[in-house]
Amino acid sequence: MEIRWLEDFIALAKTRHFSRAAEAQNVTQPTFSRRIKLLEEEMGLTLVNRQTLPLSLTPAGEEFLLLCEHVTERVRLTRERLHQIADNQARRIVIAAPQSVLSYVLPAWLAQHELKDRVEPYLRATSWLLADYFHALERDECDLAFCYWPRGRCPLALDLSAYEHLRIDTETLIPVSAPDDVGKPRYALPGQRRQPLPYIAYHPRGLLHAVLEARLAQATQEVHLMKLNENVQTANIKELVTQGYGIGWLPLRTVQRSLASGELVHAGDERWAVPLELRLYRYREHRHPGLDALWKQLQEIAT
Repeated sequence: MEIRWLEDFIALAKTRHFSRAAEAQNVTQPTFSRRIKLLEEEMGLTLVNRQTLPLSLTPAGEEFLLLCEHVTERVRLTRERLHQIADNQARRIVIAAPQSVLSYVLPAWLAQHELKDRVEPYLRATSWLLADYFHALERDECDLAFCYWPRGRCPLALDLSAYEHLRIDTETLIPVSAPDDVGKPRYALPGQRRQPLPYIAYHPRGLLHAVLEARLAQATQEVHLMKLNENVQTANIKELVTQGYGIGWLPLRTVQRSLASGELVHAGDERWAVPLELRLYRYREHRHPGLDALWKQLQEIAT
């Protein structure tokens, strides 16, 4: 039995007229009448009383109408659901990341794993603080978060029990400065108590700020800094440091070209470098149908 026969019967029950029902179903009347007849033969019952004007349904036809309405409604809902699933499968996976990761890490990572057609960067997230990424994952605003992470204990109090992560790569925060006239750092660590180094810092509620503060607190040599500015985005810190306003710690990937060209120079040796990880996070109860397959693929690469 074809679903269109059930739809034909519903149209006939509504119009109580073969010609108008055929028009509603976009078929000729002879074709429509033949389909209703085939339906009755399939059921082995007379469903339509053709002797009345307007025509009426037999008691069996009235009961069958309820079944038709139920079945066609279920088919409609199933079609909508299948289309929704197909749309979701086609929807690209949305990844949120800080501006520096988005600019200096993500493009190469996507290209390396041939993910450019499956993963879409979320540009609204470039100035978020760390907690914002986890909130966005939970409310389905993004599917993945690509974040810096300390090697060791995280200095921020975050409940991450609802999330899982993959370690993708490593990174290092290094202190840099604009050069002086002879190519030496204009500002060099550790600075002096009477003349602290002007410092371009990260946002005080950000992860990188907390990581740096923890590392400097553990240093065997005291550092003398005078905070001039606080920024969420690494690009802003880099710009101010490049213009000679002060010292700043920046991810190595973001300053490699500037160091090679001499636009920036190291403001301290490896003692002042801060090791980091690059992690990929997802919400365990995510709703993207294609994310599990990608996560499994990335797990295999990570191991």
